[in-house]
Amino acid sequence: MGAAALIATPGNAGRPRPARAGTPWTGTWATAATATPAEFDADCTVRQVVHLSLGGDAPRIRLSNDYGTEDVRVGEVWAGLRAGDPDSCAMWPDTIRPVTFGGRTGVRLPGGQHRVSDPIPDLPLAAGADLVISFHLPERTPAGTVGPQAFQRNQLLRGNLAAAPFPSGGADLSRYVLLAGVSVRTRRRGSTVVAFGDSITCGSNTTRGANRRWPDLLAARARAGGLPVGVLNAGIGGNQLLAGPGRPAPAARSRGNGRELDQGPAGLRRFAHDVLGQPGVSQVITLIGVNDIGHGASADALIAGHRQLIRRGHAAGLTVVGGTVLPFGGSVHDRDGHLAVRATLNRWLRESGEFDAVVDFDAAVRDGTSRDRLWPGYDCGDHLHPNDAGMLALASAVPLILLG
Repeated sequence: MGAAALIATPGNAGRPRPARAGTPWTGTWATAATATPAEFDADCTVRQVVHLSLGGDAPRIRLSNDYGTEDVRVGEVWAGLRAGDPDSCAMWPDTIRPVTFGGRTGVRLPGGQHRVSDPIPDLPLAAGADLVISFHLPERTPAGTVGPQAFQRNQLLRGNLAAAPFPSGGADLSRYVLLAGVSVRTRRRGSTVVAFGDSITCGSNTTRGANRRWPDLLAARARAGGLPVGVLNAGIGGNQLLAGPGRPAPAARSRGNGRELDQGPAGLRRFAHDVLGQPGVSQVITLIGVNDIGHGASADALIAGHRQLIRRGHAAGLTVVGGTVLPFGGSVHDRDGHLAVRATLNRWLRESGEFDAVVDFDAAVRDGTSRDRLWPGYDCGDHLHPNDAGMLALASAVPLILLG
């Protein structure tokens, strides 16, 4: 089994930084979007379930067309607490509320932009609750902004069933579509922690509907400790820190449930959007680099990339916490000296003193007898991604003192 993970508190921890502007809203859920297009027929309803990390009231919904090139018209938008089992997209009738934008029931999302809703009145949300966000698409919709794999059943229905409490039928959606985030107003001043990474952070190979991604489990630990902290998941499957694919061609569009490997923009490119742009953000925890190593990136290049994240986070007033890269011996990335690159990068992460703190995710999940491999009890089977138990080990490696 992996050794107990330790936290390092390097010299940068005391560095004075500019204070971030206060905001009455704190992020409670988010997804990192990509430019993998999807197309939806006219007159359909998209219902999506999000698991809230932080409780509060007056929630605001952020819809995004940031990666789209065409304007999108969203009709009625409704929100309510999820009813039923983990695969349900139903809403308890007495919690269903209309969502407005500038007082209007619908909203147009210009290409390359996003919109934040008005605060939703009379909808208090408990920490750990599941919120259904349901909207009608009256027109054929080229949705150019799609979140990574949701590991949550979402629903696509014919007709306008946005406000229906218990709709049946429809098709499953495994992604988040045109939906970027939820923020809440808290009684105690809250703060937002962003988990920034790849498929390991996104939750690959975790149980659908169980919310066992490591950021979810870290949020549960924070709640148990009484900390008013929102934990946002900015992980994208296949994402690299240094490089990213170009925009997919129109021919690559799917019918709403595409399974392209949407690696997303390079981490360095999306950091401003997915981290610095989150409401109430005060801290980022990075866990990124394994896909760069798999594509041949050098340790020097990855160190330079991480230094850019540190500089940009500090300039924005954030605490920047580095996470060591997990073992991948025996996986598809285990070739061409890649394990040595990981070792060099992790040594710098632990010893450089350039982060405000370091969480040793590697030590939390590695095999005690083969340090380049995941402990078998934490391995989903591909020797790269942790299973549900491994995700809990990652979440448990983050000391709550970092979030307080």
